[in-house]
Amino acid sequence: MVEEVQKHSVHTLVFRSLKRTHDMFVADNAKPVPLDDESHKVKMAVKLRTEYGSVLHMPTLKENMREKGGPATGDPYGHKQYSGNEGEELEYVITGTHPYPPGPGVALTADTKIQRIPSESATQSLAVSLPASQSRLDANRTAAGVGEIYRHAGISERSQPPGMSMAMMEPGGNKNSALVPKKAPTMPKPQWHPPWKLYRVISGHLGWVRCIAVEPGNQWFVTGSADRTIKIWDLASGKLKLSLTGHISTVRGVIVSARSPYLFSCGEDKQVKCWDLEYNKVIRHYHGHLSAVYGLDLHPTIDVLVTCSRDSTARIWDVRTKASVHTLSGHTNAVATVKCQAAEPQVVTGSHDTTIRLWDLVAGKTRVTLTNHKKSVRAVILHPRHYTFASGSPDNIKQWKFPDGNFIQNLSGHNAIINTLTVNSDGVLVSGADNGTMHLWDWRTGYNFQRVHAAVQPGSLDSESGIFACVFDQSESRLLTAEADKTIKVYKEDDTATEETHPISWKPEIIKRKRF
Repeated sequence: MVEEVQKHSVHTLVFRSLKRTHDMFVADNAKPVPLDDESHKVKMAVKLRTEYGSVLHMPTLKENMREKGGPATGDPYGHKQYSGNEGEELEYVITGTHPYPPGPGVALTADTKIQRIPSESATQSLAVSLPASQSRLDANRTAAGVGEIYRHAGISERSQPPGMSMAMMEPGGNKNSALVPKKAPTMPKPQWHPPWKLYRVISGHLGWVRCIAVEPGNQWFVTGSADRTIKIWDLASGKLKLSLTGHISTVRGVIVSARSPYLFSCGEDKQVKCWDLEYNKVIRHYHGHLSAVYGLDLHPTIDVLVTCSRDSTARIWDVRTKASVHTLSGHTNAVATVKCQAAEPQVVTGSHDTTIRLWDLVAGKTRVTLTNHKKSVRAVILHPRHYTFASGSPDNIKQWKFPDGNFIQNLSGHNAIINTLTVNSDGVLVSGADNGTMHLWDWRTGYNFQRVHAAVQPGSLDSESGIFACVFDQSESRLLTAEADKTIKVYKEDDTATEETHPISWKPEIIKRKRF
């Protein structure tokens, strides 16, 4: 049996719905809880302690205390009453001695008591001898820390006048600040290097000796020449060990691999060859350059060869597969020199378009272009220890900082076409020029400590004096130069020289830092 549904009027149903809706929303669940004064005070106290705990207890002055009504009544000695913050350290306030009677046997009353207030000097000496509170130590540590930050960042502290520097805080916090005269900035003095002298001339090539490299074991070195041959020489005796033929034009670059028994060469015949030194034969050719190949370098950590050419490009080759990994294009004239390193930027090129480019090896794109030189950049050399490099051009030798190519300084004075640069780990930079002059520099200060112009070998014209390449051997005790008079000259340090016989005559130039 179906129950009958009781029928209501529309007015009754609407009213009932309104009532239910009102009952549902009458509870204020979404409204914020009313603020409890006690918990708000606790919360604010915690916040204040966290934010301002280190500076809450600054030294209290007696004048401030007097203004506030002095010490609490009921304490005849003027001591501060402890507040509710037990355990907090309070600053010392020096108020004088305890009250004492004027003589023996006299009762101590309000009329008879004597209380001496210490003199200012006594107060200071007493304050100095008091142990430092923790809050004062914290404040001092903060102050010294800011000074440290500025000093380490190389920024002079703002508050000090020129020529003065803020002294460090002492551990007790007794010395707030003292002004100590600072030495005027000075140019660094160059390190003394012994002069180099010629001790051997090796002849054997029938044309200009264009390139030179020393093998990693320091037993022999290799030269490439305009007579189209590559010759391998014994380093100790200077005797010829081997001649390699195969190039059909001037050999412009040679390098010996430290990772495999290979010698790489390149020349004006557009060829890049890989020689296996166990068989003394060419085992690989790297094809791709459209014009003479002027230089090459091996990457120190991966099997990659980089070559640069008159076709305005540098190419990156996979040594094993002979594949051209990247073509580094961007220069607008012949690329004269290329250097590799393990750190970024891994490839550096110098070009006849007067620019130096630092390359991203992975992307095969330019990271930075340096346009400071006014003439062709024929030589670039990386420092073996510092994260810096130098570039040589007829206008100047310039030093730069990696990775962004920030300019360091100019080395001026070698007014010739600089074909080659080399540097050893002692900081001796050698620049060799087209007119046969060789300048030796202190890397750090740019001081030119020696100039050499060796005579050409007998039978050559004076105009055939020119240095095309120079390199230090692995021990850095010998300097080898490849020259236009068809010889290789070997230099060594003068053992008899001392700082007295060859003093440094150094006059610092303020204009040295100009960039162009």
